[in-house]
Amino acid sequence: QVQLVESGGDLVQPGGSLRLSCAASGSILRYNSIGWYRQAPGKQRELVAAIIRGGSTNYADSVKDRFTISGDNAKDTVYLQMNNLKPEDTAVYYCNVNYGFYGNTWGQGTQVTVSS
Repeated sequence: QVQLVESGGDLVQPGGSLRLSCAASGSILRYNSIGWYRQAPGKQRELVAAIIRGGSTNYADSVKDRFTISGDNAKDTVYLQMNNLKPEDTAVYYCNVNYGFYGNTWGQGTQVTVSS
């Protein structure tokens, strides 16, 4: 399994944008999905967006039309473009690769804070 390193988290004002990156240590093979999760203080970790094997994407209702997940196979990197950020988007964002029966790989997380 690969190792994942997230970057791009920052403090941003409401309405602003950020792009998160998740760099894998190698090619990601035999995955079920590659995605971004987030966890706010006192809340459970939740799915934000994912690329499903085959190319389809899933988004949480709260981020549809604002966030976009994409991947660059040549760079072994997955991105999360976040636009029109809201205070409720504040959380630690984690990159995830799901291998089905073989489990999951997580990154260490990157902090996103949306505040004026």
